[in-house]
Amino acid sequence: QVQLVESGGGLVQPGGSLRLSCATSGFTSDYYAIGWFRQAPGKKREGVSLISTSIGSTYYTDSVKGRFTISRDNAKNTVYLQMNSLKPEDTAVYYCAAPASGVVVTTLIDPLEYDYWGQGTQVTVSS
Repeated sequence: QVQLVESGGGLVQPGGSLRLSCATSGFTSDYYAIGWFRQAPGKKREGVSLISTSIGSTYYTDSVKGRFTISRDNAKNTVYLQMNSLKPEDTAVYYCAAPASGVVVTTLIDPLEYDYWGQGTQVTVSS
């Protein structure tokens, strides 16, 4: 059974940093993409970043480019999202997600392409 568990959220001041973790288990293959998404109150869930398979190609939505970095540690089955220079508009519940086995996702970071989701972790950026 595929499971994804996020951690690392919290309250941080503008300009601060947080590192989110997504611990994964239950995948039958070592090759799978992981996406990070976020959803603010009253807004649609949006794609933030994607790391593809074991090669580690990375993609970001424009609003976080240069501030967020996605990475993976395959030995620990964990994907990270390092968030720097945080802004109040980054406040949201952050989720990690994976597609079904064998599905190749696009670089659009579209939540509709993902089948397995974690429970989310709250990130609040406020002074």
